[in-house]
Amino acid sequence: MGEYGYIFTWQFAVIYLAFINLIGFAAMGIDKWKSKNNAWRIPEKTLFGITLLGGGIGTIAGMYTFRHKTKKLYFTVGFPVILLTEIFLLGYILFKYVIK
Repeated sequence: MGEYGYIFTWQFAVIYLAFINLIGFAAMGIDKWKSKNNAWRIPEKTLFGITLLGGGIGTIAGMYTFRHKTKKLYFTVGFPVILLTEIFLLGYILFKYVIK
C-alpha cells in the first residue's frame, strides 16, 4: 500500500461518515434551538458545508427531526441534491476504479 494506504480504509470511511453525519444532525438541532432563543445562529453556508463534506444524511435527518429550514426550498431541495450527487459519484468511483 502507498504512504496513506493504511489511513484511508473502509473502517476510516465509515467512522468519518458517522462522525460528520452526527455533526450535521447536531448542527441542525443547535441552530433550531438558537433560532428559538434569539441567539447567534450557525451560518447557512456552514450547514451546506457540512452537507458537502458527507453529512447529508445527518443534516436532512436533523432538518426534519427538528423541523428546521423545511420551508426554505434551497434546503429542502439542496441537501438531497448534494446527497444524491455524492452517492452517484461514490458509486461511479467504486465501479470505475475499485470494483473490477
